[in-house]
Amino acid sequence: MTLAPMPLSRRLAAEAVGTCFLLAAVIGSGIMGERLSGGNVAIALLANTLATGAALVALILAFAPISGAHLNPAVTLAEAWHGAIAWAEVAPYVLAQLVGAFLGVGFANLMFSQPVFFLSTHVRSGGAQLLSEFIATFGLLAVIMGCSRNRSAAVPYAVGAYITSAYWFTASTSFANPAVTIARLASNTFAGIRPLDVPAFVVAQLLGATAAVAFFHYLLSGTPPVTKELAHAR
Repeated sequence: MTLAPMPLSRRLAAEAVGTCFLLAAVIGSGIMGERLSGGNVAIALLANTLATGAALVALILAFAPISGAHLNPAVTLAEAWHGAIAWAEVAPYVLAQLVGAFLGVGFANLMFSQPVFFLSTHVRSGGAQLLSEFIATFGLLAVIMGCSRNRSAAVPYAVGAYITSAYWFTASTSFANPAVTIARLASNTFAGIRPLDVPAFVVAQLLGATAAVAFFHYLLSGTPPVTKELAHAR
């Protein structure tokens, strides 16, 4: 479905608040899971996974009618490539997502009596991690583009289900979102990432998103479009 006309300022507010709550869910559930798991990392990761997947479904349902609920620069770039938003709106969307992401991290840290921002020391490096981010982001964009073409109402549930799964089948726990990756450097907690590892993660994510867009362009070349809306993220 095509979004009804909405002032850019309102769409940016929706992107910022949506991404804020997404990061609050990611960081907050990571802290809570780690505190309550008694040192069992699998239980902590499961808590983190379920909270993130559920939050994604709810946030996409809430904000998709306003901004498309990208909550992810990779998704915004894909939307622009497919003509769903103007290229001139990409930078404002990404900035709103980044601001919202850092706000979400700050709120989550404060809710658990941590400093507002404190750099993570959680090492996430190596070829396996980067391959994981490429695959995770390719899969996320593939799910969004595939579902939104014929079953746009299913996108929120498909995205939530995919990210819930990808937490467990990727070595990196599927960040699959440049804004999320950058903001998570500001929390030295369960879901954090060392600042040194962020640039490579973002590059891998953008490459995965580009590959997914190119692949679906190949798959759908010459077929009539059904919907312009992609939507969404992690």
